[in-house]
Amino acid sequence: MPATAVLGVQWGDEGKGRATDYFSETADYVVRYQGGNNAGHTIIVGDQRLALSLIPSGVLYPQVVPVIASGMVIDPKVLLAEIDMLTNKGIDTSRLRISSNAHLIMPYHRKLDAMMERYLGRSQIGTTKKGIGPAYTDKYARHGIRVQDLFDPKIFRKKLEVALEEKNKILTRIYNQLPMDPGPIADEYLAYAERLLPLVSDTSLLLWEAIRDGKEVIFEGAQGTLLDIDHGTYPFVTSSSPTAGGVLTGVGIGPKDVHRVVGIAKAYISRVGTGPFPTELDDEVGDRMVEIGGEFGTVTGRRRRCGWLDLVALRYSVRINGLTDLFLTKLDVLSHFDTLKVGLAYTSAGERHDEFPRQQRVLYDCAPVYQEFAGWGTDITGVRHYRELPDEARTYIEFVESRIGVPIRWISVGPERQQLVEKA
Repeated sequence: MPATAVLGVQWGDEGKGRATDYFSETADYVVRYQGGNNAGHTIIVGDQRLALSLIPSGVLYPQVVPVIASGMVIDPKVLLAEIDMLTNKGIDTSRLRISSNAHLIMPYHRKLDAMMERYLGRSQIGTTKKGIGPAYTDKYARHGIRVQDLFDPKIFRKKLEVALEEKNKILTRIYNQLPMDPGPIADEYLAYAERLLPLVSDTSLLLWEAIRDGKEVIFEGAQGTLLDIDHGTYPFVTSSSPTAGGVLTGVGIGPKDVHRVVGIAKAYISRVGTGPFPTELDDEVGDRMVEIGGEFGTVTGRRRRCGWLDLVALRYSVRINGLTDLFLTKLDVLSHFDTLKVGLAYTSAGERHDEFPRQQRVLYDCAPVYQEFAGWGTDITGVRHYRELPDEARTYIEFVESRIGVPIRWISVGPERQQLVEKA
């Protein structure tokens, strides 16, 4: 298919980088359409482990044009550091294209992010304090600063002064912080312009032409569906739309231009930070999942909370995104458990919920209804064909497939590129 969306269908950290890397082998363009450097993708290539937070995973392939689209917020210092890191590893980044309409994360965004989290105390959202939320807030309040503003110093300085007039009042009067001086900030950011200018383009037009010409385009989501600002477990969500709908607004294309939507899900589930989590395992089984699965954030290093696969949430994500296929990751982690469980429904106040509840109190108070499965207890990391998987593993996969109504086409059995099973 010419255009495929590849996105997470849980609370992020599903292994999207691993999946996007697989699809990028034949792609012409790989596009990040939302989020910022609060998200991270880890790709393992031989003995190299690459952690990317802004640049699309497809940069590793010489034929791919990586694109940072309009829906993203960009910290230019972080972006240039990532470019330098890849260049030092011998990876060409000159093909990278950046939307002129993408918004910039400014130093005051990072400062405000940290202050707001500190003052929320026990009610904090659990952000990465990278400034992503405040940058999106300014974007929708219509006084954000965009990439294109870097190339007009007069406009940039004026916008910065206007922004700081408001932000300094908040910093000094509410958070008891020193005001920020626009001069050094302007000097720092305008110095980035020369390096970024050759990479900036009209990415909406670029990608529309690519799809028109039959090129293979991959839209790479960050975070996950359950963290979507509109459809996730609000307020414990991100500040953008990681769902399939976010592709359209984040890139600037129409619905008919996305031909396939591939959801990425772990064979269990995890989330980082605070928020409801019905199938969370706050015991030694959960601790083993963290240890075996290496469940620590790519960007922050924070320990993830782990639990059994939640089919209520997964069916919800199938519906919200209009999934056509599912890519199941980390099945090998479950090889270490004698008994497996899958969440079929929730119960709350004597009521059963087979569909994802919209009331936050239900998600906090509910108990999962589980179905148990026998584990397989054998190493599957060397398996490359579906029929070679243990019977118990295939039973598990086919049960999930039957309950979500979407075919599971790919199953990762290890972190390396070749540790993948394709299911017909």
